[in-house]
Formats: sequence, C-alpha cells, structure tokens
Amino acid sequence: MNKAFTKESEDEDDVEPPDQADSSGARNYITAAGYARIHAELMELMDVERPKVVEIVHWAASNGDRSENGDYLYGKKRLREIDRRIRFLTKRLSLAELVDPSVHHGSDQVFFGASVTYADDANQHRTVTILGIDEVDSAQGQVSWVSPIAKTLLKSRTGDVLQLSTPAGVVEIEVLGVQYPAPGLGSGRSGGLL
Repeated sequence: MNKAFTKESEDEDDVEPPDQADSSGARNYITAAGYARIHAELMELMDVERPKVVEIVHWAASNGDRSENGDYLYGKKRLREIDRRIRFLTKRLSLAELVDPSVHHGSDQVFFGASVTYADDANQHRTVTILGIDEVDSAQGQVSWVSPIAKTLLKSRTGDVLQLSTPAGVVEIEVLGVQYPAPGLGSGRSGGLL
C-alpha cells in the first residue's frame, strides 16, 4: 500500500518509557541539585528545542506534499519525542520530594544523599553516593536509593557488617565511612526522612 494513504500512528510513539520505580504513588526523592538539573532540561525543551522544531515542521508543511517530505516527517517524529520527554519530566517533577542530605552532616548513619565507603569480601574499597532515581550517574559512583546496594546500606552505621545479595550470591560488606555535604550546599524542603 502506498505510504501516502496510510495513517501515521502517533500513539505508537507516545508510549511512556518504563520508570525505574513505579511512579504511581511511589516517592520520588531528589536533591535540590538534581531537581534543578531536571527543571533546566524541561525548560530547555519547552523554551528552545520545541519552538525550533515547530518552526521547522511549519516550514516543511508549507512546501507541499507531506507524505514524502523528510523534513516534515522527521520534524513530526522529533516533536512527538520532545512532547513525550516534556510529559515525563513534568510528571517526575510533580512527584519530586526534595531532600536535603546536609541535615545529616557529621552523622555516621546512612541516609539518602550519603556518600558511603565500604569494603567487600575481597577487601576492595568502593564509594557510592545514594541519590534519587532521576539524578543518578553510575559513572560518577552514584546509585539510586532503590538499588540493592543502597537498600542494603540505608540505616546502617560506620563499622556495620552487612549482607548484600548479588547475582553471584551473598557478599559481606563493611561500612567504612559515611559523608554528607556540608550545610548550605543542599537546600531541600524535607529533613531527609530516608
């Protein structure tokens, strides 16, 4: 069948990407810095990217036959991608619960926002920072608060020996140190309930 006579399905591209945690009622803890980054991305999409693409699509549509117009077809696809990302970011920000990890500065107990150094069975030392789902960067040693390592570490204290379940089996880890940002570097609303 000629593509000109088929209706392009916009619904197939509007499927939301799966969240790392169920967003229906699940808490979306985030630091002020993470919130600011996500908000900046949202504003960039809404104020810069989307208007540019709308202008391109408008120009391409004025060129005539839309069925074989690559600029128009690509522009419409890109516009759907941008709109989907805007909806996703808006939803995540509306569910966000700001947490200020600096309220625990000086504490040796692990809560949200902590940078934790631990040693495993092989005496390898690792440091991870426990952050929100939407703000982690694994290349920077950051882990989501819902990850297995974070769930194991949360509420523990320096010196505690913990059992971490891994695909290879249970590994014993020891918490060597806990650090938080100094007060004034984080400015969340919540007292860090995690």
